[in-house]
Amino acid sequence: MGTWLACSTQGRVAFLTNVLELHTLPEAKSRGDLPVLFLKSSKQPKEFAESLKSEAHYYNGFNLMLVDIESKSMVYVSNRPKGQAITIEEVAPGLHVLSNDKLDSPWHKSLRLELSFKEHVAKYGEGEIGVKEVIEKVMKDRVKADKSLLPRICSPDWEFNLSSIFVEVETPLGVYGTRSSAALTVRSSGEASFYEVYLDDAKWKEHVIDFHIGKLK
Repeated sequence: MGTWLACSTQGRVAFLTNVLELHTLPEAKSRGDLPVLFLKSSKQPKEFAESLKSEAHYYNGFNLMLVDIESKSMVYVSNRPKGQAITIEEVAPGLHVLSNDKLDSPWHKSLRLELSFKEHVAKYGEGEIGVKEVIEKVMKDRVKADKSLLPRICSPDWEFNLSSIFVEVETPLGVYGTRSSAALTVRSSGEASFYEVYLDDAKWKEHVIDFHIGKLK
Protein backbone atom coordinates (compact mmCIF):
# COMPACT_ATOMS: atom_id res chain seq x y z
CA MET A 1 0.00 0.00 0.00
CA GLY A 2 1.34 3.43 -0.93
CA THR A 3 1.08 6.91 0.51
CA TRP A 4 1.72 10.55 -0.39
CA LEU A 5 3.58 11.32 2.86
CA ALA A 6 5.72 9.05 5.01
CA CYS A 7 8.12 9.50 7.93
CA SER A 8 10.15 7.03 9.97
CA THR A 9 11.65 7.12 13.46
CA GLN A 10 15.04 7.06 11.72
CA GLY A 11 14.34 10.54 10.39
CA ARG A 12 13.62 9.61 6.81
CA VAL A 13 10.78 11.59 5.21
CA ALA A 14 9.27 11.40 1.74
CA PHE A 15 6.28 13.14 0.21
CA LEU A 16 5.00 13.71 -3.28
CA THR A 17 2.49 15.54 -5.43
CA ASN A 18 1.12 14.70 -8.84
CA VAL A 19 1.98 16.95 -11.78
CA LEU A 20 -0.99 18.65 -13.44
CA GLU A 21 -1.18 17.31 -16.99
CA LEU A 22 -3.81 16.79 -19.64
CA HIS A 23 -3.24 13.08 -20.26
CA THR A 24 -2.24 10.32 -17.85
CA LEU A 25 -1.41 6.64 -18.33
CA PRO A 26 -4.05 4.32 -16.80
CA GLU A 27 -1.52 1.46 -16.63
CA ALA A 28 1.18 3.53 -14.91
CA LYS A 29 2.88 2.32 -11.72
CA SER A 30 1.54 3.75 -8.47
CA ARG A 31 3.33 6.94 -7.45
CA GLY A 32 2.32 6.26 -3.87
CA ASP A 33 4.85 3.41 -3.75
CA LEU A 34 7.78 5.83 -3.99
CA PRO A 35 7.70 7.29 -0.44
CA VAL A 36 7.38 3.79 1.02
CA LEU A 37 10.29 2.49 -1.05
CA PHE A 38 12.47 5.34 0.18
CA LEU A 39 11.66 4.69 3.83
CA LYS A 40 12.45 1.00 3.39
CA SER A 41 15.73 1.81 1.67
CA SER A 42 19.02 2.57 3.41
CA LYS A 43 20.16 4.82 0.55
CA GLN A 44 20.76 8.52 1.05
CA PRO A 45 18.26 10.82 -0.75
CA LYS A 46 20.57 11.60 -3.69
CA GLU A 47 21.49 7.94 -4.16
CA PHE A 48 17.85 6.84 -4.01
CA ALA A 49 16.88 9.55 -6.51
CA GLU A 50 19.56 8.33 -8.92
CA SER A 51 18.18 4.80 -8.65
CA LEU A 52 14.84 6.00 -10.06
CA LYS A 53 16.29 7.11 -13.39
CA SER A 54 15.70 3.84 -15.21
CA GLU A 55 12.02 3.51 -14.30
CA ALA A 56 10.75 7.06 -13.73
CA HIS A 57 8.92 7.00 -17.07
CA TYR A 58 6.70 4.16 -15.85
CA TYR A 59 4.91 6.62 -13.53
CA ASN A 60 2.52 9.45 -14.28
CA GLY A 61 3.91 12.89 -13.52
CA PHE A 62 5.23 13.33 -9.99
CA ASN A 63 7.22 15.65 -7.76
CA LEU A 64 9.00 13.76 -4.99
CA MET A 65 10.83 15.14 -1.97
CA LEU A 66 13.33 12.86 -0.21
CA VAL A 67 14.63 13.87 3.20
CA ASP A 68 17.13 12.46 5.65
CA ILE A 69 16.86 14.64 8.77
CA GLU A 70 19.91 13.14 10.47
CA SER A 71 22.25 14.07 7.61
CA LYS A 72 20.30 17.27 6.87
CA SER A 73 19.85 16.21 3.26
CA MET A 74 16.84 17.01 1.06
CA VAL A 75 16.52 16.13 -2.62
CA TYR A 76 13.79 17.05 -5.12
CA VAL A 77 12.92 14.61 -7.91
CA SER A 78 10.54 15.04 -10.84
CA ASN A 79 9.88 12.94 -13.93
CA ARG A 80 8.43 15.85 -15.89
CA PRO A 81 8.56 17.33 -18.52
CA LYS A 82 7.73 14.06 -20.23
CA GLY A 83 10.43 12.69 -22.50
CA GLN A 84 13.27 14.48 -20.71
CA ALA A 85 15.78 13.22 -18.17
CA ILE A 86 14.40 13.28 -14.63
CA THR A 87 15.17 16.28 -12.46
CA ILE A 88 17.31 15.61 -9.39
CA GLU A 89 18.18 18.65 -7.27
CA GLU A 90 19.65 19.19 -3.82
CA VAL A 91 17.28 21.50 -1.92
CA ALA A 92 18.87 24.40 -0.07
CA PRO A 93 17.84 25.29 3.51
CA GLY A 94 14.93 27.71 3.75
CA LEU A 95 11.26 27.93 2.86
CA HIS A 96 10.10 26.09 -0.25
CA VAL A 97 6.65 25.41 -1.71
CA LEU A 98 5.63 22.41 -3.80
CA SER A 99 2.28 22.21 -5.60
CA ASN A 100 1.48 20.43 -8.88
CA ASP A 101 4.28 21.95 -10.91
CA LYS A 102 8.02 22.27 -10.36
CA LEU A 103 9.40 23.08 -6.91
CA ASP A 104 8.92 26.77 -6.09
CA SER A 105 6.92 27.44 -9.27
CA PRO A 106 5.17 30.84 -9.08
CA TRP A 107 1.64 29.45 -9.22
CA HIS A 108 -1.08 31.43 -7.46
CA LYS A 109 -1.58 28.86 -4.71
CA SER A 110 2.16 28.48 -4.15
CA LEU A 111 2.82 32.20 -3.80
CA ARG A 112 -0.22 32.66 -1.59
CA LEU A 113 0.74 29.75 0.64
CA GLU A 114 4.33 30.99 1.00
CA LEU A 115 3.25 34.49 1.99
CA SER A 116 0.58 33.29 4.40
CA PHE A 117 2.91 30.78 6.04
CA LYS A 118 5.61 33.41 6.55
CA GLU A 119 3.10 35.79 8.13
CA HIS A 120 1.74 33.22 10.56
CA VAL A 121 5.15 31.88 11.57
CA ALA A 122 6.42 35.43 12.15
CA LYS A 123 3.66 35.93 14.71
CA TYR A 124 5.25 33.32 16.97
CA GLY A 125 8.77 34.72 16.87
CA GLU A 126 11.02 32.35 18.85
CA GLY A 127 8.03 30.66 20.48
CA GLU A 128 6.38 27.35 19.68
CA ILE A 129 4.47 27.46 16.40
CA GLY A 130 0.75 26.79 16.76
CA VAL A 131 0.51 24.01 14.19
CA LYS A 132 -3.25 23.59 14.45
CA GLU A 133 -3.82 27.30 13.91
CA VAL A 134 -1.42 27.46 10.97
CA ILE A 135 -3.17 24.52 9.30
CA GLU A 136 -6.56 26.15 9.83
CA LYS A 137 -5.52 29.59 8.59
CA VAL A 138 -3.12 28.65 5.79
CA MET A 139 -4.35 25.35 4.36
CA LYS A 140 -8.08 26.18 4.36
CA ASP A 141 -7.62 29.15 2.00
CA ARG A 142 -10.21 28.97 -0.81
CA VAL A 143 -9.14 32.10 -2.75
CA LYS A 144 -8.76 31.21 -6.43
CA ALA A 145 -6.41 32.63 -9.04
CA ASP A 146 -7.24 35.28 -11.58
CA LYS A 147 -8.11 33.35 -14.74
CA SER A 148 -5.44 35.22 -16.67
CA LEU A 149 -2.80 33.62 -14.42
CA LEU A 150 -3.80 29.99 -14.95
CA PRO A 151 -1.14 27.65 -16.43
CA ARG A 152 -3.38 26.64 -19.36
CA ILE A 153 -2.59 22.95 -19.25
CA CYS A 154 -6.13 21.61 -18.85
CA SER A 155 -9.55 23.22 -19.30
CA PRO A 156 -9.74 26.78 -17.87
CA ASP A 157 -12.72 25.92 -15.64
CA TRP A 158 -10.96 22.90 -14.14
CA GLU A 159 -7.73 24.81 -13.56
CA PHE A 160 -9.66 27.65 -11.95
CA ASN A 161 -11.32 25.24 -9.51
CA LEU A 162 -7.93 23.73 -8.62
CA SER A 163 -6.15 27.06 -8.23
CA SER A 164 -6.89 27.60 -4.53
CA ILE A 165 -4.92 26.03 -1.68
CA PHE A 166 -8.03 24.26 -0.37
CA VAL A 167 -9.95 22.60 -3.21
CA GLU A 168 -13.62 21.63 -3.19
CA VAL A 169 -15.35 21.07 -6.52
CA GLU A 170 -18.78 19.65 -7.28
CA THR A 171 -18.58 17.15 -10.15
CA PRO A 172 -21.09 14.69 -11.71
CA LEU A 173 -19.34 11.95 -9.72
CA GLY A 174 -19.50 13.83 -6.42
CA VAL A 175 -17.25 16.23 -4.57
CA TYR A 176 -13.60 16.37 -5.66
CA GLY A 177 -10.98 18.12 -3.59
CA THR A 178 -8.81 18.32 -0.51
CA ARG A 179 -9.17 15.33 1.79
CA SER A 180 -6.31 15.94 4.18
CA SER A 181 -4.07 18.70 5.53
CA ALA A 182 -1.07 17.74 7.64
CA ALA A 183 1.99 19.13 9.38
CA LEU A 184 5.13 17.33 10.50
CA THR A 185 7.25 19.16 13.08
CA VAL A 186 10.65 18.02 14.35
CA ARG A 187 12.58 19.62 17.22
CA SER A 188 16.37 19.54 17.51
CA SER A 189 15.92 17.14 20.45
CA GLY A 190 14.40 14.58 18.08
CA GLU A 191 10.85 15.02 19.37
CA ALA A 192 8.52 14.84 16.39
CA SER A 193 4.79 15.32 15.94
CA PHE A 194 2.50 14.58 13.02
CA TYR A 195 -0.80 16.47 13.03
CA GLU A 196 -3.49 15.79 10.43
CA VAL A 197 -6.99 17.03 9.69
CA TYR A 198 -8.72 14.60 7.35
CA LEU A 199 -12.09 13.90 5.76
CA ASP A 200 -13.70 10.64 6.81
CA ASP A 201 -17.25 9.69 5.83
CA ALA A 202 -18.11 13.33 5.05
CA LYS A 203 -16.83 14.50 8.47
CA TRP A 204 -13.60 16.35 9.27
CA LYS A 205 -11.56 14.62 11.97
CA GLU A 206 -8.09 15.14 13.40
CA HIS A 207 -5.37 13.08 14.97
CA VAL A 208 -1.86 13.53 16.35
CA ILE A 209 1.03 11.08 16.41
CA ASP A 210 3.98 11.94 18.66
CA PHE A 211 7.24 10.03 18.27
CA HIS A 212 11.00 10.39 18.63
CA ILE A 213 13.64 10.47 15.93
CA GLY A 214 16.95 9.13 17.16
CA LYS A 215 20.53 10.26 16.44
CA LEU A 216 19.76 13.91 15.76
CA LYS A 217 22.69 16.21 16.48
